[in-house]
Amino acid sequence: MKQEMIETIAGTGVAFQSTEYVNGDLGSGLLLLCDHARNTVPPGYGDLGVPAEQFERHIGYDIGARAVTLELAERLKAPACLTNFSRLVIDPNRGEDDPTLIMRLSDGAVVPGNAKVDANERAYRIEQFHKPYHDLIDDTLGAMVANAAPPVIVSIHSFTPVWRGIPRPWHVTVLWDSDPRAVKPMLEGLRAQDGLIVGDNEPYDGALKNDTMYHHASQGGFAHILLELRQDLIADDTGAQEWADRLEPVLRDIAQRPECRQIKHYKSRCDID
Repeated sequence: MKQEMIETIAGTGVAFQSTEYVNGDLGSGLLLLCDHARNTVPPGYGDLGVPAEQFERHIGYDIGARAVTLELAERLKAPACLTNFSRLVIDPNRGEDDPTLIMRLSDGAVVPGNAKVDANERAYRIEQFHKPYHDLIDDTLGAMVANAAPPVIVSIHSFTPVWRGIPRPWHVTVLWDSDPRAVKPMLEGLRAQDGLIVGDNEPYDGALKNDTMYHHASQGGFAHILLELRQDLIADDTGAQEWADRLEPVLRDIAQRPECRQIKHYKSRCDID
């Protein structure tokens, strides 16, 4: 199976690895995803006209999510697929027709490099960055299903602790659509841990048409979870290790549940008229 996808960025002659793949046991029962792993801008795009400090904010990437994903992949011996580009270039967690796929304004920050993106540039970014990530996920799922029972898909994200001046109290939240198989034991496992404020579909709703989980998990019939961790809790290695400690036993339990290791389709709330 292809383990990395390297594209040559037009006009630069520079090879850019748009995805990161972590080898793991195809029979582990878990596939880890990290949609917003890095804040890197590919060659040829400069800084998109955005000050460097903006890329360190949540608008540039999901702070801490990559570290947690890599730590869990190592502990669980699970394959992982991650992106290598900033969400300000293109958001891999949006459908190709989503109006927020390429942001011109993100949480108050203007993105001049996206101001004049036309249909051709949009298609180019999809082909160079968005599509290779989703192809890698499809390839990995195909290899896993060929080797063992279907895996549980676990997507790792992080959220800013304060949004528009309003503090967010949750330490971790679980986002989901209609399939409860992995969600219920995850919520139970987290709520059993002392001192945690656990959100259920907060601060966002897990039903988003054509996002990563809709496209690969809901439509594919795979049990799945999208975890949102509060960024200030995982912003350094200590925090990432602590949250891997919290998540590891719950994920091990979920991966061993027969009901989570089979293809079963639930009608997405996105598709209910």
